[in-house]
Amino acid sequence: MDNTDWHEGNTIIMHRVQELDRSPIAFLFDGHEVTGFEGDSILVAILARFPFLRKNEFSHQPRSGFCLMGACQECWVWNKQGERIRSCSTPLQAGMELFSTSPVIQGELAHES
Repeated sequence: MDNTDWHEGNTIIMHRVQELDRSPIAFLFDGHEVTGFEGDSILVAILARFPFLRKNEFSHQPRSGFCLMGACQECWVWNKQGERIRSCSTPLQAGMELFSTSPVIQGELAHES
């Protein structure tokens, strides 16, 4: 699946109201340079920039997390090593390279390049 334009044409529904003295944190999501803030979960940082987190692998419907406590399986993202991460309960870290689909499926694992 080509992830470069999966978000195009959709409206972002989550907007930050105000930022109070939090440092910006740069990371990559599906090849896009994104900035979150210190203290953000991965999910919050992504949804502040994109209208949804990923598409369901079976129905291809948009998914954006559901329970926000790590139980529902809707907030999965993957790192460059192919590890699955719960975005709702994982703090954002500078330099993360994250994907909406598994890089194993995409054939983009670091050791393969």
